[in-house]
Amino acid sequence: MKGTRIFLADGFEDIEALAVCDALRRGGVEVELVSIEPGRKEVVSSHGVHVAADSLLAEVDDTHTGTDEKDFMIFPGGMPGSKRLAACSPLIALMNAHYAAGGSVAAICAAPGLVLSQLDTDWKGKEFTCFEGFQEALTAKGARYIVEPAVKCGRIITGRSAGHALAFGLTILKELAPEQSEKVHYGMYLY
Repeated sequence: MKGTRIFLADGFEDIEALAVCDALRRGGVEVELVSIEPGRKEVVSSHGVHVAADSLLAEVDDTHTGTDEKDFMIFPGGMPGSKRLAACSPLIALMNAHYAAGGSVAAICAAPGLVLSQLDTDWKGKEFTCFEGFQEALTAKGARYIVEPAVKCGRIITGRSAGHALAFGLTILKELAPEQSEKVHYGMYLY
């Protein structure tokens, strides 16, 4: 799976999806919003915001030829959005195939504990962050929970919460377009 995609389920956290999308697009990254809701591109956030996704999960190219660390699957948190992402078997299968092929994954808030905990990788010694209370699934696998806005560990980026969505998005942007990262950071007056 080539490219950068943010996967949305009903109940996603508005800021964690849209602020990340905004930061990446400001940096010139082509981002596709993907609905996992069967046959429906309109996805409703946890705060009742209706968002029109660009495509459906069934339309995502599941071939992984040429996939590398610049190809990202991004999972916002929110409830029940994170639970819906975690329960979507085709999405979890795509994530595992993507990561095995050399792609990167990113998740914020509850999604690291609910979605990334299903990633078929050795978690021992890997550092991550998430919303307080969702760390158990990964710490049980040997990962080390740290309290930071965003954490990069190899091809995995995690974010803490909605309040840290821009830090999370800018951490992803730094991997995809490092030359744009500082410009976007400055342009948002985050100094």
